[in-house]
Amino acid sequence: MTKCAQTVMEELEDIVIAYGQSDEYSFVFKRKTNWFKRRASKFMTHVASQFASSYVFYWRDYFEDQPLLYPPGFDGRVVVYPSNQTLKDYLSWRQADCHINNLYNTVFWALIQQSGLTPVQAQGRLQGTLAADKNEILFSEFNINYNNEPLMYRKGTVLIWQKVDEVMTKEIKLPTEMEGKKMAVTRTRTKPVPLHCDIIGDAFWKEHPEILDEDS
Repeated sequence: MTKCAQTVMEELEDIVIAYGQSDEYSFVFKRKTNWFKRRASKFMTHVASQFASSYVFYWRDYFEDQPLLYPPGFDGRVVVYPSNQTLKDYLSWRQADCHINNLYNTVFWALIQQSGLTPVQAQGRLQGTLAADKNEILFSEFNINYNNEPLMYRKGTVLIWQKVDEVMTKEIKLPTEMEGKKMAVTRTRTKPVPLHCDIIGDAFWKEHPEILDEDS
């Protein structure tokens, strides 16, 4: 999913940040973007089609022995947010939703796979429980500290543009030499980089002010 999202960002460079968890990714375009003359239908169809085709194209890189069983498809919608604060509130809600869903699923499947409960029984056990209750079940019954679970599942994935050094092999031939020498060459390029960090607090936005810059 993240590889597909990176491909979408590389195709549509006016995307300043993306956030994903589970089977859903959100893409934020620059405030002043003029891609497709700002036609919402073009944004939606291009992002969804690029994502779906990338999913098929890169599938075997991640699941070598598992063939696709049917053609995947992704839907989408376009929303215009009136202010930076509204946008931050939306992304914060998405990350909070990620935590709520992942905590529930972690306990739910532990009850099924380790305690032998049926899905209906596990659902009944968790009905009406709060986050503290779920954490207690994980720790007392399965010796799982939820805070030690991978950040990718607790926080989701944030994609932002960052400069990255890439090492590549290049053949260099001097005028006096018949054959070139292969040497490692480092080049810097800007690409979408995945982060698993908190975006609800102010620290992330202070560290990356360019995302919400007025000129974006």
